[in-house]
Amino acid sequence: MQYPAFCKELIPLILCTACLHPEPKERDQLLHILFNLIKRPDDEQRQMILTGCVAFARHVGPTRVEAELLPQCWEQISHKYPERRLLVAESCGSLAPYLPKEIRSSLVLSMLQQMLMEDKADLVREAVIKSLGIIMGYIDDPDKYQQGFELLLSALGDPSERVVSATHQVFLPAYAAWTTELGNLQSHLIPTLLSKIEKLLREGEHGLDEHKLHMYLSALQSLIPSLFALVLQNAPFTSKAKLQGEIPQIEVTRFPRPVSPLQDVATIIGSREQLAVLLQLYDYQLEHEGTTGWDTLLWVVNQLLPQLIEIVGKINVASTACVHEFSRFFWRLCRTFGKIFTNTKVKPQFQEILRLSEENVDATAGNGVLTKATVPIYATGVLTCYIQEEDRKLLVGFLEDVMTMLSLSHAPLDSLKASFVELGANPAYHELLLTVLWYGVVHTSALVRCTAARMFELLVKGVHETLVAQRVVPALITLSSDPEISVRIATIPAFGTIMETVTQRELLERVKMQLASFLEDPQYQDQHSLHTEIIKTFGRVGPNAEPRFRDEFVIPHLHKLALVNNQQSADSKRLDIATHLFEAYSALSCCFISEDLMVNHFLPGLRCLRNDMETLSPEHEVILSSMIKECEQKVENRSVQEPQGSMSIAASLVSEDTKTKFLNKMGQLTTSGAMLANVFQRKK
Repeated sequence: MQYPAFCKELIPLILCTACLHPEPKERDQLLHILFNLIKRPDDEQRQMILTGCVAFARHVGPTRVEAELLPQCWEQISHKYPERRLLVAESCGSLAPYLPKEIRSSLVLSMLQQMLMEDKADLVREAVIKSLGIIMGYIDDPDKYQQGFELLLSALGDPSERVVSATHQVFLPAYAAWTTELGNLQSHLIPTLLSKIEKLLREGEHGLDEHKLHMYLSALQSLIPSLFALVLQNAPFTSKAKLQGEIPQIEVTRFPRPVSPLQDVATIIGSREQLAVLLQLYDYQLEHEGTTGWDTLLWVVNQLLPQLIEIVGKINVASTACVHEFSRFFWRLCRTFGKIFTNTKVKPQFQEILRLSEENVDATAGNGVLTKATVPIYATGVLTCYIQEEDRKLLVGFLEDVMTMLSLSHAPLDSLKASFVELGANPAYHELLLTVLWYGVVHTSALVRCTAARMFELLVKGVHETLVAQRVVPALITLSSDPEISVRIATIPAFGTIMETVTQRELLERVKMQLASFLEDPQYQDQHSLHTEIIKTFGRVGPNAEPRFRDEFVIPHLHKLALVNNQQSADSKRLDIATHLFEAYSALSCCFISEDLMVNHFLPGLRCLRNDMETLSPEHEVILSSMIKECEQKVENRSVQEPQGSMSIAASLVSEDTKTKFLNKMGQLTTSGAMLANVFQRKK
């Protein structure tokens, strides 16, 4: 029978009777009715039942709660309706303060563990996590610490974002408080998470589990407020921290925004006023009296930081996600521990490792510390913490030094690129990055100027068109007339990216003129490297470039380059250009091409390319012949059936037989089978 409309009247009656009735059997039946009163109780109805249960628990005491209420929860732990299981999960937390302590840390903990591991409903597991947070506030059995840690890892690894979020907001801060009370924060919890990260990196040389890395690192990040609170509460000045006189104000931006109130340092310390007094003493101690005897802080400086910096050196610099994660971690660590700590304890440790001198970059192996993720994480996680003028100057100087050193020692640029990608995601740093690149544009070394030219390509996509027009294009035009041909060639990818991303007509014309000069100026006619770079750039940006630029400039020039390549006497150079042309034509084949352009440029270019491949790479020639045949057939069909208009080679390759035939042939190639397979998916 259902009584949802009468719940407000029924629930107090049932509970009062259950409290006062002398017969255990009758009390059991009444509580059974309470938990089964509503088939699928909603949030408000569950809250009424829980409020009633808490009132009952306060009145009857721990023994009866254990004997009478808990069995009702246990009965419904596997109920078919998630709303009933939610009621159980929420009851475990609500009743925790009113249960015998040994039951809290045994039966109730086991019930919640079972539901976390087995329940398929995200909402139920989320409620379990919140109840675990409450339970952690009451457990005082140190033997349950390890079980709590295993539950924490399970919760952090839950497939539901809701559950993980609740873990960071409630369970982890509560567990951290208990861990701190047990003295395990610095001796077990943080070191264990660090060890797990190190193990992941050791095992992940051929493929890092980035999800697990995120799981452990986000947990460490959520522990930063607890760690800082521990440092403050165990400082030499703690006994002096008295709430008397005028209490200093804490700057609004002093700490990063906490994920939840339980991660607020003021909450952990006890009050905002107490925190303000401790912070004032903390800054004075660091600046004037040092860290002697301050064991909790010395652990951060001498154990945690060196281990973190070592870990950072092992992560893959090309993994944008990993670099971002560690960057955010260091940013929160530095902002929480403050500016004096960052300047006197964090920066010197990074600077010691990143000593910017030539011997620190191995030009042959390219494995110097400046090529590692240490560079972008220091630049974006530590040097961006504070944004006063001297801080910005330090960041600019560091990036300029890294750019110079990597260039002069012929080392890979991945660490510099990672720094630009991470910083470039925030428009506030665009001017700063352009300042760094201008330093490279006017550098005396052609190697540094080359690097600057390559780095512009990364910035173009995220920078506002006004900055592209005012700062980027003038710099690239300067470099495109550099005395060194290698510098001029290095500007081509950036010019190409501008053609792909910018809409201003005047700007596009300036870039087009520069690319035209590279293609048409007689001084470049034998520049194999320049032609290779242009073809690669056309293949990359052509499909996404403005159609007019593609039709009037890219495709006609590819035709010319294919024609010239037929006359190339050196087979190695001829095959190199032909291979890049093959990739470019493969990419452009997904675009809509007018019949006129198809007949006058695209098909003739393909035929020239086929001439090269006949002798140099017969397997490519087979695919080119098929492409040409399909294009010719389509042109012929169009001429008969429809008025002249736009067409797409991709559209002409739609029959299943054709797809199968092409893909079978492409599977034989090592250079571009995968790329050509995309012809059938991409549409422009």
